This record gives sequence, C-alpha cells and structure tokens, in this order.
Amino acid sequence: MNKEFLYVTTSQLKQIIALRQKIDVLQSEMNALLGPSSSPSLPPVKKRRKMSASAKAKIAAAQRKRWAKVKSEKPGKVKLKGKPGKPVKAKRKMSAEAKAKISAAAKLRWQKAKAEGKSGL
Repeated sequence: MNKEFLYVTTSQLKQIIALRQKIDVLQSEMNALLGPSSSPSLPPVKKRRKMSASAKAKIAAAQRKRWAKVKSEKPGKVKLKGKPGKPVKAKRKMSAEAKAKISAAAKLRWQKAKAEGKSGL
C-alpha cells in the first residue's frame, strides 16, 4: 500500500475513484474500437522447435564419422584448429645442435653486455 493514500481525504478518494472509473470506461471503448490485442501485453512466447529422434541420430552419426576421419589420419598431419578439410603440417622440431648454437650465441651476448656494465640487452 502506498503511503500517499494514508493521508487522502474522502473527497480526494472520491475523485480518485471517479477518475479510475472513467479510465476503465475509456479503456473498454478503445478495446471495442481496436480490439483487445491493442492493449499492451507481453510478446507471444516462441515455441521451441523439436527435433525428431531420427534427425538427432543422423546428426550424431555424421559427427562420429567426422571424428573417425580425424582420428584415422596420421598423427601430426592434421590439427583440429584451422580451416576444415585443409591439413596442417606438424610443427618442426629444432635439432640439438641448433639449440646448442643458439644457447652459445645468447651466452656470448650476455657476456658482452655484462662486460659493458649493462643490466639488459
């Protein structure tokens, strides 16, 4: 209950009731002219489409077939991310010699930087 109605006089209450009756009459006249659908109401709820069991089975079979294809191919030739149907080459691995060369070069750079008194490259 609103607090404003606690302090309403009887004459004000009679006016409120009269206004409410006028609103109701006008609303009913408007509904008679335009039809009851013009009154503000909630939008109709869309029904969810149901998928048949056979359609679900077809989709599941197709997905199993796709996964079987992916799993049957040689490892390293296909990665799951990327464009479908386009095999991606496996990443190349660096040889131990190449890793050793890079490590030696990095150590040499740091040795020179420390000799010059730098704390970073």
